[in-house]
Amino acid sequence: MRIPFQLLIAALLAFSSALHAQSPPVVRVALDAEFGNKTSSADDAIRIGMEIAIDEINRAGGVLGGRPLELVTRDNRGVPARGVDNLRELAAMPDMTALFTSKFSPVVLGQLDAAHELHLPLLGPWSAADGIIDHERKPSYSFRLSLKDGWVMPHLLNEAKRRGFERVGLLVPNGAWGRSNQRAADAHVARNPDPVIVKTIKYEWADTSLANEYLELIQAGAQAVLVVGNEPEVGLLVQDMASLPTGQWRPLLSHWGPSAGDLPALAGPVLSKVDLTVVQTFSFIDNPSPRARQVLQAAMSKLGVSEPGRVLSAVGVAHAYDLVHILAMAIDKAGSTDRTRIRDALEHLGAMDGLIRKYDPPFTVGRHEALGPEQLFMARWRRDGAIVRADQ
Repeated sequence: MRIPFQLLIAALLAFSSALHAQSPPVVRVALDAEFGNKTSSADDAIRIGMEIAIDEINRAGGVLGGRPLELVTRDNRGVPARGVDNLRELAAMPDMTALFTSKFSPVVLGQLDAAHELHLPLLGPWSAADGIIDHERKPSYSFRLSLKDGWVMPHLLNEAKRRGFERVGLLVPNGAWGRSNQRAADAHVARNPDPVIVKTIKYEWADTSLANEYLELIQAGAQAVLVVGNEPEVGLLVQDMASLPTGQWRPLLSHWGPSAGDLPALAGPVLSKVDLTVVQTFSFIDNPSPRARQVLQAAMSKLGVSEPGRVLSAVGVAHAYDLVHILAMAIDKAGSTDRTRIRDALEHLGAMDGLIRKYDPPFTVGRHEALGPEQLFMARWRRDGAIVRADQ
């Protein structure tokens, strides 16, 4: 007997509706990043780290007894006002649990008021300004699994001292991130007189050359330059320095900003000739951990690359990966997608064995930093583009 076409279509629609009705509703987590920024790779690294963790969690049954996690992304283009607009839109979505931020500290600082107004946890896997966590809003909805300027500047100054530099120059951007680092450097020097900061110079984000600023630090007697910047600025500085006579070259000790992009492509071949080291918290390269190898292979697969060194901003992959697993634990502990309960749960989790470290626990009521200064080390770019420990 032939079944009428209309009846067949109706049956298929009914079956599809029944399946949809049986599917558990998704639990959402958002990423607001600078996807429109031409040189940044931190945005994609964070997204990939989140996706790898979400894939693992969903394969294991999801959260809240079987609900899958779903990632929602928005592009803030590095503009604070756009970041606030994105946050408000994302916070209004059903079952939105948290917002992951990206590399630009001014964007995240600009989102703090709206996040607390809307009770939306802000989870930071990259941006380093102290004020993202160190603020007076109570209860705080901002949490970070990354480094912070208050750790980086002491680390760079101690590294300069270890290498025998008695006088250093400080080059920072004119903005919130630069001020955060200058405060951290000044606080460290007030307690530790060596090395001396002979001069601090601020540059503008739109500058097309940093040669004059660099030479001013050298003329002030700097034996090394501590630089705060992202991949465009540090790439520019490397090229400017390399264009000078080698007698005017100085070691560059950098905040981790240049690892947020493809610095070898921006700086060119001269990168292998200059003495540039950069702060990092984690490296997949030569990491013996089976979990590290597993996550690295997953990242390479998602990016379609065959060399580990082509996983740009790989530290962002690791930070975001661990932070998603921490969020999933908090959602389950909260027992719902209620964001106030999730915020509270983040402060009361048990120990977790992560990719980067064992978190015991990740956060507490008085500590919203999942990492510590002991995670920091100096790294360099290998000729193949990989970021490796400086002592390798």
